[in-house]
Amino acid sequence: MSPLGFDRRTLLCGAGLGLGSLAFGELLRADGQAASLRTPHFAPKAKRIIYLFQAGGPSQFETLDPKPKLRELHGQPLPDSVRGGQRLTGMSGDQAVLKLAGSFVESARHGQSGLEFSSLLPHTAAIADRLCVLRAVHTEAINHDPAITFFCSGFQIAGRPSMGAWLSYGLGSMNSDLPSFVVLVSKDASRDQPLYSRLWGSGFLPSEHQGVQLRAGAEPVLFLSNPPGVSARDRRSMLSALARMSSEARDREGDPQIDARLAQAELAFRMQTSVPEATSVAGESDATFERYGPGSRDPGAFAANCLLARRLVERGVRFVQLFHQGWDQHGNLPAGITQQCRQTDQASAALVTDLAERGLLEDTLVVWGGEFGRTAYCQGAMGANDYGRDHHPRCFSLWLAGGGVRAGHVHGVTDEFGYNVVSGGVHVHDLHATLLHLLGLDHERLTWFYQGRHFRLTDVAGRVVREILA
Repeated sequence: MSPLGFDRRTLLCGAGLGLGSLAFGELLRADGQAASLRTPHFAPKAKRIIYLFQAGGPSQFETLDPKPKLRELHGQPLPDSVRGGQRLTGMSGDQAVLKLAGSFVESARHGQSGLEFSSLLPHTAAIADRLCVLRAVHTEAINHDPAITFFCSGFQIAGRPSMGAWLSYGLGSMNSDLPSFVVLVSKDASRDQPLYSRLWGSGFLPSEHQGVQLRAGAEPVLFLSNPPGVSARDRRSMLSALARMSSEARDREGDPQIDARLAQAELAFRMQTSVPEATSVAGESDATFERYGPGSRDPGAFAANCLLARRLVERGVRFVQLFHQGWDQHGNLPAGITQQCRQTDQASAALVTDLAERGLLEDTLVVWGGEFGRTAYCQGAMGANDYGRDHHPRCFSLWLAGGGVRAGHVHGVTDEFGYNVVSGGVHVHDLHATLLHLLGLDHERLTWFYQGRHFRLTDVAGRVVREILA
């Protein structure tokens, strides 16, 4: 602080724009910029999202988009006309001869809808009539970090707000005692690709909108408990004093981050009571644990996190994102993807069924999928048990359930090689636009002014995929 009573930040901000900055600030406040939107733009079909993110890129051929032609042509070279000059990763080996690889598992149709699933997903197949499968999702990103960053924030370069942060900003919280945006990471997953906290960060939005990661164990949120000798009454007194000092600092400096930091401190105080109750599964029935599978009794496992996600949305959390790593099978595909499906299939299906039975699925949107798909050709020696598939961004699959999407429906068609989109393509920006639409938000109107322009989750693209709306 200078002898004049203001710091360097205030001097630069005020001297650079002067009265013009004050006038512009008033315009922004009048336009609703200064305060988060708390009501949707139109009537929503969903109130909340649970996103089961399968990090690493699940193979569509062994899950949601079986291709008999690949099994017929197993071992033959990928036609140049199909590849179409697409750039490949350096992991594809001899790119002059890319040998097609048929799936090692069978697939069958299920339910009245006749949706097709591989034999690795028997529990998901059992809820076929509740699912909407997108088979022609596509992205530009061909490597993990930009691809997962794209899915989580709408941009391939780190620094933008995450999807959950946008929803927290746009719609606010349904329970002031819990975060709007909660993140869960499977402890029982293979650590093939790293995850970063920026994937659930707030970017240039106020920090109160960033995701809160809950961890397994006695302390779900680090440093949430009071230290020895500090009572809840002491903590309340400290926060009240902090609020008075923050008010003075805000009036003096005009920094909106002061309010954001105070909001986080107040939420943390309330979470000291709400989080232990929300994360305790002691009252869940044996039948519930059996439905979600063996891992549901192991805090931090994918199955346990699915059960926890249901408890969180019951209590008003707006966006719950589960990350399950381990799908990056460049080698050892048969054993690797079998293990991944065994860990995730039962609990994913149980979550959808549980929500439906509790009357929550109607306004809860569940999403399952990764950042890209896998190639129709193999990596490694053909016929060996350790072969794998490379990254494939041109077309891949995911599924949605509840929250206003068509049930028992397949959208999008890929070619017989599972290499290119034939019809019904859904870009990452389109998916984001559709998710926001289902929650009553116009993706073109949900914006934040930053560095001279208005930003949004869908950047300057995206369309609502109305064909999948119920």
